[in-house]
Amino acid sequence: MYFTTFLLKNLLRRKVRSLLTAFGVAVAVGTTVALLGISKGFENSTLQSFEMRGVDIVVIEKDVLDQLNSNIDQKYVEVVEKMPEVAKVGPALVNLEAIDIHGNLTPVFVEGWEPGGYLFEHLEIKSGRRLVKDDGRVCLLGEAMAQKTEKKTGDTIEITGEPFEVVGVFESGNFHENNAILVPLAAYQEVQVRPGSITGFSVVVNKPSGTDIDHVIKTVINKINNLKGEDGRSARLSARTFADYAAQAMHLKMAEAMALMTSTIAVIVGTIGMLNTMIMSVMERVREIATLRAIGWRKSRVMRMIVGESLMLSLVGAVLGVAGAFAITGLLTTLPQVSGLVQAEIADSVILIGFLMAFLVGLIGGVYPAWRATRMQPSEGLRHE
Repeated sequence: MYFTTFLLKNLLRRKVRSLLTAFGVAVAVGTTVALLGISKGFENSTLQSFEMRGVDIVVIEKDVLDQLNSNIDQKYVEVVEKMPEVAKVGPALVNLEAIDIHGNLTPVFVEGWEPGGYLFEHLEIKSGRRLVKDDGRVCLLGEAMAQKTEKKTGDTIEITGEPFEVVGVFESGNFHENNAILVPLAAYQEVQVRPGSITGFSVVVNKPSGTDIDHVIKTVINKINNLKGEDGRSARLSARTFADYAAQAMHLKMAEAMALMTSTIAVIVGTIGMLNTMIMSVMERVREIATLRAIGWRKSRVMRMIVGESLMLSLVGAVLGVAGAFAITGLLTTLPQVSGLVQAEIADSVILIGFLMAFLVGLIGGVYPAWRATRMQPSEGLRHE
């Protein structure tokens, strides 16, 4: 009989307990994978949006934790555009709006961009037209947003209590942009009562051949951070590379912190459950283990048996947990409260973390009971009632 088959039969002798233990591990793994997957999805989507446009620098207000709370005077965009090292600048006014979709208030990113700016270059217009310079209260819908709202070119959608005409539907390679609404910057500033104000802007630097690009980027960052207003006071701008911006963005850090905190609790609970199951198993099988030792099983083989059973339970729990994580995130994408904010995709690296966590739970949960089993003398175990 193969050793693995022997372990499996031992677990199947206690089906209910084994199933409950595996389910406990599955809850721990599923919670971790789902939360880390959502957090990683936010970060990857942010990075992808910058990478596909070749963005080098992101600028928001100094000492502000998140771009949505940033407030920058638009006049500094023109100042940065005139820097010899700068190729393109893309100002934006971004807000998370509550949009009425079939009677449900749904959070949607609404972004005010300058018509004709480079931010539009990577968007494919599926129907209608692009935004043009003299546009007023009109908008473009991401393809996913158009499907959810069932809006098409010529329809209107209410933004900040004002009607905006849909003049086009676009497709982007970015999940969150496909679920967003794009409007002319001036029109959005008007309805937001924020004339001349933006939440941030992105910068693409010139990249002539033979130039140290990192040095150019650092030079531009220093220039932006040291900009002063007409009164000689600091412009209060915070420029950083897009990777640093994504790493320090408050909404991403909060999601990651919540995921790590929940994961830690889940690992502790899962480990306690595994310890309880394996200790109970050892206590119930004293005579069996003593018999195995008496017929020649080494202590190391007994230890491998107990730890092996623990790891098998963890593996089953990991598979169930990962499957549950996909189901949970898939369900979240259908809820109006988070639709368009949560992706149903989970990165391979996050799945690997889930399996490593299950392995850790199985190892910790099995080592102590296995150690106890190997300390047992065969003669004492055979006399055990």
